[in-house]
Amino acid sequence: MQYPVALQTSPSSTSAPASPEPHTPIPDNEPKVIKITNCKILRDHEIVHNDAIWIQAGKIIDPHKFFWYQKRLPDRVLDAQGLLVVPGFIEAQINGAFGVDFSVPSDADTYEKDLIKVNRGLLKYGTTSYCPTIVSSSASVYHQVLSHLKPRAGSAQGGATVLGAHVEGPFINEARIGAHELKVLQASAKNGYKDFQTVYGFEGATPEEQNKLTKENQSSVKIITCAPELEGIMDSIPDLVKSGITVSVGHSMANTAQAEEAVQKGATFITHLFNAMPQFHHRDPGVIGLLGSRSDLPRPYYGLICDGIHVHPNSVKIAYDSHPEGVILVTDAMSAMGLSPGNYQLGNMNVTKEEDRVYIEGTDTLAGSVITLDACIRNFIQFTSCTLIEALEAVTLHPAVLLGIQETKGVIKPGADADLVFLSDDLFVKRVFVAGEEVDLDAIDVQVTEKF
Repeated sequence: MQYPVALQTSPSSTSAPASPEPHTPIPDNEPKVIKITNCKILRDHEIVHNDAIWIQAGKIIDPHKFFWYQKRLPDRVLDAQGLLVVPGFIEAQINGAFGVDFSVPSDADTYEKDLIKVNRGLLKYGTTSYCPTIVSSSASVYHQVLSHLKPRAGSAQGGATVLGAHVEGPFINEARIGAHELKVLQASAKNGYKDFQTVYGFEGATPEEQNKLTKENQSSVKIITCAPELEGIMDSIPDLVKSGITVSVGHSMANTAQAEEAVQKGATFITHLFNAMPQFHHRDPGVIGLLGSRSDLPRPYYGLICDGIHVHPNSVKIAYDSHPEGVILVTDAMSAMGLSPGNYQLGNMNVTKEEDRVYIEGTDTLAGSVITLDACIRNFIQFTSCTLIEALEAVTLHPAVLLGIQETKGVIKPGADADLVFLSDDLFVKRVFVAGEEVDLDAIDVQVTEKF
């Protein structure tokens, strides 16, 4: 499968965990080995039958190397009972869930407790890694909450892996504000990278220093959504990319030429395609026109909220038919996901949840979604008639490549993290592993009885 040129990365030397030489005695504390059998496996763009997955120390391992070097059988054999085993789902845009809004500051202990609640709750729907998303906020909010959203490893007890924050704004166009608050928007970045540093509180004074922090100390910001047509934004994109951040075009009035320039400068994603951007026009299709860029230009990945509400099923199919390798399914879910109908909070705005949708209170403006990522997969297949593999890779491999983590996430191969989802034939989540340990899904309680 061919991926957008701008998103291809150099091969990694990541390999299975080191093993002792042949005939070396196995230490008593050698990590246990699990072998998963009787399953179908999504591997290398295929559904593989009559194969197995071997896990040790939280990683997928090569069974041939394991047997050759360690000369022993697995410690546990798990019968998957014919289920489909796929990489853990990766969510690139989610504002909150289970009564928790990532954009609302609180004291450190409460925020941490709420974050863990979401981390654990998302496992029920197969999401094992995600980018907590912050809507447009004041600098003081970013400075309070982003320190909690630095990348952290997932576990069966602690929940999904946090990959770093997706900051959706505030460098967005007020003409496509959506559910964001007008008074906190930044109309420009006249001072380039320095303005982003001031608003988000980057620890590195320069893009290069920030990138060093990203690699060594795990900086908080993973994705930035911005409008490239605003003053200073276009010229800031290369510096943001140098700093290790994925730049996404969204909440924008950019014409197609501006959108293509943003991609050429390093933007590799479109935030919730079709939403918060001009409608398609044949003379200038705007940001949507990136799906039809010439073959010699890189085409970015694009997020699709596949709930049948934010984007009509026919539009979903048009996007898929235009650029199937670029689709990344996102929920854009907000704090009411997983809760009963009622009134809730998104950032500083009150919203009303109905059965399957959320509006800004007193308006007909959609304020995010309440769909789950596994439901997006089922909808995507229904809307587009795509293959099962294409739908699954839209929540595994594609977001992993976008974020540059495809050696450890979004794949089942030696050296990758053993984050696994077991699916029924109708694509409902039955079992979940995080870092090689099975999650007790029945023990996860994320119910909220009090609305706010």
